[in-house]
Amino acid sequence: MRWLALAALASALALCAADAPKADLTLKDAHGQKVRLRDLRGQPVVLNFWATWCGPCNAEMPMLVEMEKQYATHGVLFIAASLDDAKTKARIPAFLAEHNVGFPVWHGATLDDLDRLKLGGAVPATAFLDGEGRIVARILGQARPEEVRERLDWLTGDKSGPTPRPVVEHLQQHGSPR
Repeated sequence: MRWLALAALASALALCAADAPKADLTLKDAHGQKVRLRDLRGQPVVLNFWATWCGPCNAEMPMLVEMEKQYATHGVLFIAASLDDAKTKARIPAFLAEHNVGFPVWHGATLDDLDRLKLGGAVPATAFLDGEGRIVARILGQARPEEVRERLDWLTGDKSGPTPRPVVEHLQQHGSPR
């Protein structure tokens, strides 16, 4: 009986996700060209908000780089959206080189973008989007490998298993430069 209730809940969550609005975000790439989240529809996306001045972001980035290597073969695209401002954006190239970031990095993200996407008011924050552009899961704060893996396995699988928790929130978040 209990498994029936869990299956019904998973189905209800999947239906809610199907009706969820499609996420959109417009920023700039490293060359100053406009980039839009809606242009990535058709493939799952991991959208990670971070900043060079954020300690948990520095700790989290190597794990995201490894996850990107594992899930790129499944069609998952990783995007790093930087909240660095005019004072700190010069640090971005060194940060990317230090962490061997090979996936696209978008510039000009703000706390308003986090709020609009319901990602809280601090970085790091990560959204998982399905191929239709709907946010199906969020991690607020520093993501753990098992949390990312669970969401990506579900997103790239047949979705017959249990739906991961739609929001994981970690208490130690940092929202502004020091």
